[in-house]
Amino acid sequence: MPQKVRQLIAALKSAGFTELKGGGKGSHRKFLHRNFSGAVTVSGKLGDDAKPYQERQIQRALEEVSNETE
Repeated sequence: MPQKVRQLIAALKSAGFTELKGGGKGSHRKFLHRNFSGAVTVSGKLGDDAKPYQERQIQRALEEVSNETE
């Protein structure tokens, strides 16, 4: 069962990502982290099911950030 968009956002925020205000149009949100090169964009309403590519992208970003802090 896919995660919800709100769960992906919560995981990013708990890992230290911050939302860039005005960084997306409509239901798109951009998140930045000082140890992550680039930005992570999450699209969809909070209650929507996350797409498989979104889950993979966020998992990779979380792994990259956790590897930097170790």
